Amino acid sequence: MRRLAIVIGTFFGAGFFPVGPGTAGSIAMVALYLLCRPALSGWWLIAFAAAIYGPAVWAAGECERIYQRTDPGCVVIDEVIGQAVTLSVIPAAGRGFGDWKMWLAGLIIFRGFDIVKPFPIRRLERLPGGWGIVTDDALAGVYGAALLYAALRLGLR
Repeated sequence: MRRLAIVIGTFFGAGFFPVGPGTAGSIAMVALYLLCRPALSGWWLIAFAAAIYGPAVWAAGECERIYQRTDPGCVVIDEVIGQAVTLSVIPAAGRGFGDWKMWLAGLIIFRGFDIVKPFPIRRLERLPGGWGIVTDDALAGVYGAALLYAALRLGLR
């Protein structure tokens, strides 16, 4: 079970990237999004985030015990969930990278909210164990989705 927690928590090792593991986790989700489009667009991304939320909370909590630190940097499953939520507002597009500005904006916007942690995101970090690790990034993803959606509605593409 220890190995499974590490695989899930680090999102198959993305969290072991030596520089900016949180950003590496977000980029891994963007890569998954690009590989699986259109299957992982819109509601499918929300369903994906919801389906892995429980295992993510468990794995993040286990990784805290394994690495004996609060919110270890190698745990990036939380960034994967938040990034998936942010990307969910990008309209399904054809094949290729035609909407690269949208997914790049989604990456930057989510990472911004994840780093700055506006109210009440920072408070969610205080939840115990994996709950705090994952839930704050899930809300950062909601904020990111709202801002990206507003930008798309305003015609910024």
